[in-house]
Amino acid sequence: MSAFEPETMLEQAWALSPSVALRPEPFGALAYHFGNRKLTFLKRPELVSVLRELDTHPDIRSALMGAGVPETQYSAYCAALRGLADTDMIRPQAQEVAA
Repeated sequence: MSAFEPETMLEQAWALSPSVALRPEPFGALAYHFGNRKLTFLKRPELVSVLRELDTHPDIRSALMGAGVPETQYSAYCAALRGLADTDMIRPQAQEVAA
């Protein structure tokens, strides 16, 4: 099972990359990675809440619960988080400590 499959991701601890800044916008937020210069539009305020609180939770599941995301939407959020992980917007917390 891949680390990016929803069931596996839900049990992992992730954090916003230290190279990423979130700027609030009426539609959600802009995420900018200062290292790779990637700009991402986050159009779901709930996803922005998850990202802001990600490093304060032991895993993605509890971050989603804390943001009030319904369990039926977890796999869609995991897909969005997987896309953010692919561009180093988020990374596993273990990497965060080592970086």
